[in-house]
Amino acid sequence: MTAHATATPGSKLLTPTDHTLLMIDFQSQMSFATKSIDAVNLRNNAALVANAAKGFGVSTILTTVAEKSFSGPMFNEITEAFPGQKLFDRTSMNTWEDAAVIEEINRIGKKRIVLTGLWTGVCIVGPALSAIEQGFEVFVIADACGDVTEEAHNRAMDRMVQIGAQPMTSLQYMLELQRDWARTETYDMTTGVAKKFGGAYGLGIIYAKTMFNASESH
Repeated sequence: MTAHATATPGSKLLTPTDHTLLMIDFQSQMSFATKSIDAVNLRNNAALVANAAKGFGVSTILTTVAEKSFSGPMFNEITEAFPGQKLFDRTSMNTWEDAAVIEEINRIGKKRIVLTGLWTGVCIVGPALSAIEQGFEVFVIADACGDVTEEAHNRAMDRMVQIGAQPMTSLQYMLELQRDWARTETYDMTTGVAKKFGGAYGLGIIYAKTMFNASESH
């Protein structure tokens, strides 16, 4: 039996409306001990994810652990993308064990969960394994997570992938939500976020637009 191709996207691709994004424990105290990714890259990638999610209208939950008493404030790059949005502060290391967060997940009502945060082996593994067991489809943005060592981060990613989580990167996440440069309603937002937080790719966009007034949609 031969396959028949059609010009339609696969159902496994993320869309802006089919998932809930959890940004977990991007806080000063957690970042001090993070060694699997440097702080500049971590903050940049988290900012890219946050600004893309805001721009696409993705249902997003921001959560912290012991914000006032120990871990400190969430990264400004994230909270500035969601001005005035409630932060769910927890005592549990596993976000999935916090009743208020779970109530919000159920209120939003989406079966796909995208995870980012610190640390990979604790605060990401916990909700990933818990959500998968309860029937959710889970994605982990690997370069918007970090842990105390590269080994800790990599083994945590391995563990989650083996149980069914799907790994991706921050830039991949944003471009998967855009997916077609002819979508003019989000074109300027996507290229704007890429120019600010997209590293060498963003520099390429700046160069092309400045030198040739180039556009991906043509």
